[in-house]
Amino acid sequence: MYRFLLSRQWVILTLVGLVLIPVMIRLGFWQFHRHEHRVAQNQLIADNLDARAVPVDRLTGPGHTVAYDDMWRTVTAKGRYDSRHEVVVRQRTASDEQSIGYYVLTPLVMDDGRAVVVNRGWIAAGNDLTRFPKVPAAPSGEVTVTGRLKRDETTGNSGIKDKQGLPDRQVMLINSGQLAKSLSQPVLGGYVELTKSSPKGSGQPEGVPEPDHSGIGPHMAYAIQWWLFSAGVPIGWVILVRRELRDRAAARAAESRSEPEPEPAVV
Repeated sequence: MYRFLLSRQWVILTLVGLVLIPVMIRLGFWQFHRHEHRVAQNQLIADNLDARAVPVDRLTGPGHTVAYDDMWRTVTAKGRYDSRHEVVVRQRTASDEQSIGYYVLTPLVMDDGRAVVVNRGWIAAGNDLTRFPKVPAAPSGEVTVTGRLKRDETTGNSGIKDKQGLPDRQVMLINSGQLAKSLSQPVLGGYVELTKSSPKGSGQPEGVPEPDHSGIGPHMAYAIQWWLFSAGVPIGWVILVRRELRDRAAARAAESRSEPEPEPAVV
């Protein structure tokens, strides 16, 4: 009855199903782990944003890679802006996530002589992308800044290609190591995403919005879908086998009905 399962067509179909089941299960767990990572990251962001502000040099130092658990911590620093070594980061969006412009990076030289990179916020790109844009002047004199500590950007962790040959004082990545090459002071690893400044200064760049940590994304739904697909493969295989058996039984019944009855023997 089940000899048809040994046919070439059914052997291929069965093998494909046996391959798809573990692949779909694995894809489901991949999405599930992404869901877990997103939930953990949201919790880390919320905890670090609520944590008490600490001096930036408690969490980082020259050449230091900011620990993942310290990202988004509120930090403070006091010093003077070095506007001569200010640069802008190309192709960054405003808070509406539609307008393209620049982030303004200004080194803050602290009282101990070390510097920390401060992302002062976003400005519109303007029409001429080949020149250094008109940047709102950083507050003069001694400034106390408060902001979120961030890890240096690389192509690997940001997905942004580090293009070469850009106009003067324009960069693609926020990377303290790259900016340190043009400074005489030691530069702390990572950078500060400015949230508050004293004095504030007038006409400053648009502040970078707080990271979204409310949504968990569709990863859990995708995981469940993949697992349902994996369960559907054997169910579908059984349905196809039963349909094949039913079709074969119907064909045999039709064939038997179409056969002529034998004529009675002549005595």
